[in-house]
Amino acid sequence: IVNAGVCHSDLSVLDGSIPFPTPLVMGHEGAGVVEAVGSEVSKLKVGDHVVLSTLKYCGQCSACNTGFPTRCRRSFGVMSQPFTVGGEPAYNFAATSVFTDVTVVDQVQAVKVSKDIPLQSACLIGCGVITGAGAVLNTADVTHGQTVAVFGVGGIGLNVIQAAKLCDASRIIAVDTLASKKDLALEFGATDFVDASDGGSVEQIQQLVKGGVDWSFECVGHPAVVGDAVKALDWGGNCVIIGVPAATAKVEIPITHLTHIDRGVRGCRYGGARPHHDIPLLVQLYLDGKLKLDELVSKTYPMESFSDVVEDMHAGRLARGVLTY
Repeated sequence: IVNAGVCHSDLSVLDGSIPFPTPLVMGHEGAGVVEAVGSEVSKLKVGDHVVLSTLKYCGQCSACNTGFPTRCRRSFGVMSQPFTVGGEPAYNFAATSVFTDVTVVDQVQAVKVSKDIPLQSACLIGCGVITGAGAVLNTADVTHGQTVAVFGVGGIGLNVIQAAKLCDASRIIAVDTLASKKDLALEFGATDFVDASDGGSVEQIQQLVKGGVDWSFECVGHPAVVGDAVKALDWGGNCVIIGVPAATAKVEIPITHLTHIDRGVRGCRYGGARPHHDIPLLVQLYLDGKLKLDELVSKTYPMESFSDVVEDMHAGRLARGVLTY
């Protein structure tokens, strides 16, 4: 592993919002250089630059065979213990574990990328970029001239914004409780920014777009924000829920708010990604100057300064903090 991004999902494991057995080697957003391959590995060789995907899909079930590896039941939730910590077997996280200088993954998880892309930028594709951009490009169907609201301007939300711009959305409204994120949201393609620190985000959105938006993307994982993302929809609008909530989180939405005006709500896992198709596509968009990655890296940290990354994330100072080895 050369570089690893730190995602809010990692913090959710640390604070117990996402329960996970221990001991555990964490981290799931990484890129590096292949050091060794197994005897049956045919698509990679030592020295290749790779972005790691969290999808350890089987490649044989009906979901995989129809292009939906995020729906692979055979691999979902399967945990292994490839590490030892103090002589005790330790679990990996999201089938990757990148908060270490060496990890072991299945060959379907290591996607070869051009050496023209810096690994500190490439590592972000493995989660934040593919999840946010994929929610727009794969799960949703944003088309020319449509309107979009993005709730949460973090590592996921910024990539939703720039993917919506790629789809030529006419209005992209970024919503966050931190007004300090406005400039970054606009840099990534938002046309408007709504400060939700005092509430009233739905009303502000409806003042900008009469009736509401065609698409809303919830990138926070909070029940109240999910509710607002649905309320912000126009008739016939659709909400895509991306944010990772606490394991026990629930949301209440009046059914008539959906059925009477033809609104839709759907979840999105990992951007509906097909890693071996989507990761090279995102790399090429970056190399063509159409996708911002370098700008996502707010700051780099040595692994020894992990606690500083956590502090900066809690304070809302980062789009993404990246660890270097």
